[in-house]
Amino acid sequence: MSKKLWGGRFTSDTNEMVNTFNSSIQFDKRLWREDIQGSIAYCKMLGKQGIISENEAKKILSALQEIYSEIEKGTFIFDESSEDIHTLIEKALRQKTGTLGEMIHTGRSRNDQIALDTRLFIKNSTGNILQLIREFQLSLIELAEKNQDLIMPGYTHLQRAQPVLLAHHLLAYYEMTKRDTQRYKEALKRTNVLPLGSAALAGTTFNIDREFLSKELRLQRITANSMDAVSDRDFIAEFIFISSLLMMHLSRLCEELIIWSTQEFDFIEISDSFATGSSIMPQKKNPDIPELIRGKTGRVYGHLISLLTTMKGLPLTYNKDMQEDKEPLFDTVDTVEKSLSIFSLLLREIDFKKENLKKATENGYLVATDLADYLVTKGLTFRKAHHIVGDMILSAQKQNKELHQLDLHEMKHFSSLIGNDVYAWLDPASCIDRRNIKGATGPKEVKKAVRKAKKELQS
Repeated sequence: MSKKLWGGRFTSDTNEMVNTFNSSIQFDKRLWREDIQGSIAYCKMLGKQGIISENEAKKILSALQEIYSEIEKGTFIFDESSEDIHTLIEKALRQKTGTLGEMIHTGRSRNDQIALDTRLFIKNSTGNILQLIREFQLSLIELAEKNQDLIMPGYTHLQRAQPVLLAHHLLAYYEMTKRDTQRYKEALKRTNVLPLGSAALAGTTFNIDREFLSKELRLQRITANSMDAVSDRDFIAEFIFISSLLMMHLSRLCEELIIWSTQEFDFIEISDSFATGSSIMPQKKNPDIPELIRGKTGRVYGHLISLLTTMKGLPLTYNKDMQEDKEPLFDTVDTVEKSLSIFSLLLREIDFKKENLKKATENGYLVATDLADYLVTKGLTFRKAHHIVGDMILSAQKQNKELHQLDLHEMKHFSSLIGNDVYAWLDPASCIDRRNIKGATGPKEVKKAVRKAKKELQS
């Protein structure tokens, strides 16, 4: 007869290769905290409901707390011959309490047990990630405030478009990560749900107090359908999706830092402590950290597709395929946490090259839109003004001049409406000063945005 927990109806031991292939202990052992936390709450409930005696519950609780302490201290041996973390914890419990330890599984299946563990893991991980996003945002705001008066080119199609404040550009990433924070918090509402009591798929005959378990584990609701409860992995897919969006936002900023650090742009200097060199080219200074974060974004995307593909054809309820949800989840958490942590430090080690940014705003006809707006104030339609400015730029390009370098006589050739006051519209700084509507790059609005972001982060 098989020695497995489930081996009663089996007449022979499992093939050793099957044991290895079937095992998840090597990666799901990191769920030990959540597994013991769930078992402690479940044991309390069993005692409260009289399913086991209060004395039995106390002994089991004491043993579970001992196991928890041993793992925390590093004295517990993770026997990887166990099938999974649940089997290992229960085995350790039986070693401490004898057959009493077997009572912990009364009315509970590994199906609702792992569903609970994973929900608790995501809940804890989300809390950590939210704190790391906040630290990233603080670094971002600090960098924006430090360079609040710097002007740079804004781009569309990676072509110089209009002058903007550097702080305004950086604050765009604050808004992105603010949405990420909101998404994580919203998803928590769907994660903080108790599956215990669903057992394998149909519920249990024992008088389980699910409301007590929900309160004990600080979960907001209980699942409404036992079949859905054990087969649902939407909350994992949603977590990885939100993480994919977050990584995409980090990757976009990484891309800009990489471009800005090139000699062609030369807008920033990344600290030597966050760069590497070349094994063959002595002059090289490579932005490895932004490149790695950009690369790891694809890794998280892959985990999302992996999980969606695993789940897409599964009939109700639990199927062993679902064991494949753990590694994508764990690696997503690790990747996001590490990326946010190092990015926060990197942002504090970036210097912007003020003169190079200034020169960049003075070339490329960044004030063209303002010149068109100027003509509109003189009575032209915007389409007509747009056409005139286009002709002026074509003429200036042939002379290798910027718009502000054209004399008044040349400008009047294109429109008699142009007067001396036009030059006030052709300075990049004045272009920014005129944009003080809400959400724009005007200095007053950007200062308000910095203050608002700081206040939000403090609260």
